[in-house]
Amino acid sequence: MKATEIFRKTLGILLLVAIVSVPFFKPAQTYFSIPDQVTIFKNQHSGTIPTLASAETKVKAGDTVLRQDGNALIGNEVGDSSVLYEVAGLPIKKVDVNVLDDFKVIPGGQSIGVKLHTLGVLIVGHHLVETSSGKVSPGEDAKIKVGDILLKINGKDIKQMSDVAPFVKKAGENQEAMKLTMKRNDETFETDLTPKYDQKDSKYRIGLYIRDSAAGIGTMTFYHPDSKKYGALGHVISDMDTRKPIEIHEGTIVRSNVTSIDKGSNGVPGEKHARFSAKENRIGSITRNSPFGIFGELDKQVDNGLRDEPMPIALSHQVKEGPAKILTVLEGEKVEEFDVEIVSTVPQKFPATKGMIVKITDPKLLKVTGGIVQGMSGSPIIQDGKVVGAVTHVFVNDPTSGYGVHIEWMLHEAGIDIYKSKSQQKAS
Repeated sequence: MKATEIFRKTLGILLLVAIVSVPFFKPAQTYFSIPDQVTIFKNQHSGTIPTLASAETKVKAGDTVLRQDGNALIGNEVGDSSVLYEVAGLPIKKVDVNVLDDFKVIPGGQSIGVKLHTLGVLIVGHHLVETSSGKVSPGEDAKIKVGDILLKINGKDIKQMSDVAPFVKKAGENQEAMKLTMKRNDETFETDLTPKYDQKDSKYRIGLYIRDSAAGIGTMTFYHPDSKKYGALGHVISDMDTRKPIEIHEGTIVRSNVTSIDKGSNGVPGEKHARFSAKENRIGSITRNSPFGIFGELDKQVDNGLRDEPMPIALSHQVKEGPAKILTVLEGEKVEEFDVEIVSTVPQKFPATKGMIVKITDPKLLKVTGGIVQGMSGSPIIQDGKVVGAVTHVFVNDPTSGYGVHIEWMLHEAGIDIYKSKSQQKAS
């Protein structure tokens, strides 16, 4: 092999090693960690921005939108600006900065009762009908599955379980098929179902278990006084039998009173128990049930007794690992503040439900609950005087810890545009 060929191969290998190794060098890692764009609020700082060895960060001269305070950027006024990284006077990285109007919400923490009415009626199971010719299931014969939603019978809307019985009785007595309009996931289809006479209880049956409502408890996360909108729970409400998200026709939230708590332990999640009346103490409507929680409008502001004034929010990239607080109820309707630790947080560019890992550190809360329990979902997380998110799910094998969702995604799901000015928020 010629010396020149050996040299070329050796040089190629060295170059390959160098290219592969670049991402592992600390300066390169820092450079790639610098975002191309940063969004902050007026009168708030960005949090610590990454620094490069021998690099200098500069805000352009005469800039009225932005100023720099040590290793942080602060928004002076609404608008667009930028910061430049320079080494020996040469620009190496430009970061665009968008300063938004000051945005605040009132944190929650109150225990709430939740009452949902489904869109149509939900199919939650099949059963057999004892006829003279044997056991049959008309629902299964009609190819109806658990989790399907019954929307119409013979073209008439079905809004609650009591709407179904008259159609079943009439079709059974006339020995005719009912034409059902069903919804399965995102598709709508039609099928025929003929009721069968059940000799056991002397009634016509369709061989389906159905449900038109669901109820439970959770925790209020925030209230936006300008739009009157709220967010709670931080996760979707699913049907207990089908495990599928409930599509709501209408819903209500009410005040609830925590009566007792089952303490959580490894492998066994704890639970709050509360009393509430769906007909009394209504505080708002439910218009949306999403992976980020339930949302709607409050009839009026509901105070928590601790932090009843609007507080600024933090975007996902502004949340940091370290101490924080949560607001929640342990007894009655009394909202209390407890210590937690944000173990990790991901600066998300797009909506995602699991943005933080939160660990309960407060001795009182650990003594009473063992950590995060069912019914605590939605408890607002506060850090450095800002609402940063909500507690969502507990780790089954470690009840002291669980996931949190960033507040900006809950606001997005509530239909609140944080990029609008205050006057635009009120107008919409």
